[in-house]
Order: sequence, then structure tokens, then C-alpha cells
Amino acid sequence: MNDTLSMSQRQLNRLDVLHRVKRSEITQRAAAAILKVTDRTVRRRVARLAAEGPGSLIHGLRGRRSNNRLTEKEERAIGTLLQERYPDFGPTFAAEKLLEFHKIDRDPRTVRRIQVGLGLFSPRRVSAPAEYRTARVPRPSIGDLIQFDGSYHDWFEGRGGIIEACLLLAVDDATGAIMDARFSAHEGVAPVMAFWLAYAGKRGIPRAVYLDRFSTYCMNMKVAAENPDTLTQFERAAKEVGMEVVHAKSPQAKGRVERKFRDLQDRLIKEMRLAGIVTTEDANAFLAKKFIPAFNRKFARPPAKEGDQHRKPSKAEIGNVLPFIFCRRESRVITNDFTIPYKTAKFQLLPTPRLAMRPKERVDVHELPDGGIHLFVRGKQANFHPLNARLKQAALQAETLTA
Repeated sequence: MNDTLSMSQRQLNRLDVLHRVKRSEITQRAAAAILKVTDRTVRRRVARLAAEGPGSLIHGLRGRRSNNRLTEKEERAIGTLLQERYPDFGPTFAAEKLLEFHKIDRDPRTVRRIQVGLGLFSPRRVSAPAEYRTARVPRPSIGDLIQFDGSYHDWFEGRGGIIEACLLLAVDDATGAIMDARFSAHEGVAPVMAFWLAYAGKRGIPRAVYLDRFSTYCMNMKVAAENPDTLTQFERAAKEVGMEVVHAKSPQAKGRVERKFRDLQDRLIKEMRLAGIVTTEDANAFLAKKFIPAFNRKFARPPAKEGDQHRKPSKAEIGNVLPFIFCRRESRVITNDFTIPYKTAKFQLLPTPRLAMRPKERVDVHELPDGGIHLFVRGKQANFHPLNARLKQAALQAETLTA
């Protein structure tokens, strides 16, 4: 009786089947099918039940230390490493680093148990039920849809004097793979254009890009409601290269890329800490050469449909066309002295072969991501020089002569 009180429900069910075999209510073959074991196992268990009673079904190690349990010495060694080098690592990530750097191959559940005992890890609490939403089915092929966003965070943990940086991230919707990522000072027009110019050179032009409604990507002002054709700089560039722009209508809609940032804020920060990275240049090189390939090997999934939907631009297009699309483009009017203002500068238009220019004519100013300025009149590039810079240079020369 005491043995049956200490049994689990599964063991009680197993005991009932064996008793039915003893009473010849079912055959050994039928019992084997119920218990999902072989006939031989049923015969052996019936024999043990007759010889030892119900206690024969209780595992012999119940209440005893497992034969595979860590020794106290090894558990202390792992605990010391976790406290000194990986105090804020999750169990899975910590187990990976114990194997990679210390040749300690232990299951993440074992590492988790040690972390919980040391107070380094707290299991997540079950949150309240969320609002019901219908899942969006991922696109089938690579390049069908690229999720893009930026995340401001203390990625460098203050190293190198960097308090906060913005990580621009492109994730393939079909595979969940990181297609590209780079650190920048902010999520403004110039860094985003530079990102997509580099992306087009490496990967090509995707069929569509999935974005939030941040001001860089979406016109949120009243004028946008009055004129739907009003586009942001990024929307204009995407339209010119044939890349559809899809805006998320809620924070939950872009949950996949947000979860990717959550993973990176865990893993990438700690990987850069272990690598001793203190500059954005080193961080971007680390992302491209080591982190992204390793991350994708571990977490990317195969697409539902083979094939890459990126359009591959030619070398001529990459070098001579795309830089003048992925840029800031504004329009100015030529004054009577053939100058145009732009931001805080003033540019003097110069005679240009095969290009006649007149006052009141419009000039397209192209500010490239690297800061370069190019002026176009009726689609032809015009010669110019920055007037303010020449005035400053002339003033400096005058001061030198006077002295």
C-alpha cells in the first residue's frame, strides 16, 4: 500500500495494466501495445511484480543523487565562471560560451539550475493573455520581403565613450536570417540611405521592405493626408528602384524584427564585450565577418520556396546610378547671380559645357550619404563651387597679406 501511495499517475496506470495481464483479462501482446513496449518487457515486468510487489515499478534512483549529476567540484568551477565572466548570460548562451572557451559541455538546463542557485537567473513569469491577433504568414522566398528597423541602445556598454548607438537591421522575412546590420549615430536619412546603398551592392534590391511609421520612412504630417503622393526621401528612393514599401500599422505588426533586436541586445552585446570592441568601425567589421554568419547558421530557417527574389543591379548601376537615388534630393531655384542656397551653404553655379542655365530655373541638389554634393539642371550635372568656402579662403589670404 505504501508503495502505491508514492507512485505517479503514470506508474499507477502501468500497474493496472500489469494486474490485468496477471488476471488474464488481456494478453501480453495487448498490454505491450498499451504500454508501448515489447512483449518481452511486459513478461519481465509481470515477473518482477509477482516477486517484488508494486515497488518494482518505482525507479531505483528515486530520492537518490543521479549517477550523471555533476560532481561538487565541477559545479563549483562552473559557478565561478558564471559569476566572473557570464553573470548576465542566459542559460543557453552561457552553455555555448562554456563549451566554446572552456571546453565544458553541459546541457543548458544544467547551467540554468546552477544559475538559479547562484541568483544569476530568474525564470520568466507567465504574462497575462495578450490581445488576440492573426499571425502574418511569412513570405515564401528570400528577398520577397525585408524587415528593416533601427534600435537605439547602449550596445557598447559605455566602452569607447559611446553611450548610445543606433543599430540598423535588415531581416529576411522568409528565413529570419540577418541580411545586413550596421551601427550608426542615428536613424536619419543619410545613415539609412548609406545602409541601403551598401545593401544593394551586396545583396541586390528586394521586392519589398517592411518598415514602421518613423518619420524617415513615412510622411506623418497633415500634408500627407491632403496629398497621398507626398513621399519621404526613402519612399522616393524605393519607388525609383522598384522596391515596394510596406508600413506596419501597429507595434505588434513588426514583432518579428523587434524580437530579433531583443535577441541581439542579449547576444550581440555580450559577444562584443568578450571581443573587447570599443568602436563602431570594429563593431561593423565584427558583425559582417563573424557575428552575422554564426547567428544565421544557428537561427535562420530554410525558405518555403527556393530562389532569391533580389534584383541584382549591374556594376554600372551600382557605381553611377544608385548613389544618386539613395541620397537626399531637394530642389532649389537659381538666383540672378547664378547661386543657390542649400542648408547653411551657398553654391555658385559655373559655366558647364553643353548646359545652358538661366535664373529662376530649378536645380536638383543631390546630397550623397558620404556628404558629397552634386547639382543637376534638367537632368545634367552642373559645375559649381561652394561660395562660402571660397569667401572664407579669400578672407584668410587677405589676413595673411596684411600681416
